[in-house]
Amino acid sequence: MSDLSPEAVLPLLRGHLGRPYRFVPECASTQRLLADSVAEGAVVATDHQTEGRGRLGRSWEDVPGRSLLFSVLLRPPVPMVLWPELSVVAGESVARALRAVGLRASLRHPNDVVVDGRKLVGVLPEATAGRVVLGVGVNVNHTASELPAETVKPPTSVRIELGREVERAPLLALVLAELENGYAAWCSEHAQGYHST
Repeated sequence: MSDLSPEAVLPLLRGHLGRPYRFVPECASTQRLLADSVAEGAVVATDHQTEGRGRLGRSWEDVPGRSLLFSVLLRPPVPMVLWPELSVVAGESVARALRAVGLRASLRHPNDVVVDGRKLVGVLPEATAGRVVLGVGVNVNHTASELPAETVKPPTSVRIELGREVERAPLLALVLAELENGYAAWCSEHAQGYHST
């Protein structure tokens, strides 16, 4: 089981996202662990969620220690009506990170990342006043027998696609770096458009 402890992750972070960073071995859902008071960029990660959720009320199943399961808190400085776009921003950012490690990953609108039609990633944004919590689940080191059999879209994992296990901490750092770049570009684009009207 590759390590997602602060000691493993913090030295790999390149920017603002993931500071502060918290790891819990197990929780109901990382979406619930980011308090209103925490700073933008805060991340909570876990090895296992007992009540992981996807879109449209679906559950997100995981095998302990095999996935990237994390939530990041954002406070977008743009009109709230535009915030649903963050689902696409996050999905495209995760897809870029996965392409950087050798996968043919692409976004399936609005918030799934797939490889040749097989689902690898789910993104769940939840907005409340003044903040958005982006929940991300990536199938990383699952074998074929560990993936759920009855799903709307056929699942896959990074391990299956690459033919080898990967360390989760460097992958998390890469995803957060791509997400930070994508989020910054999105904020800049909409802040300029918003102020110019």
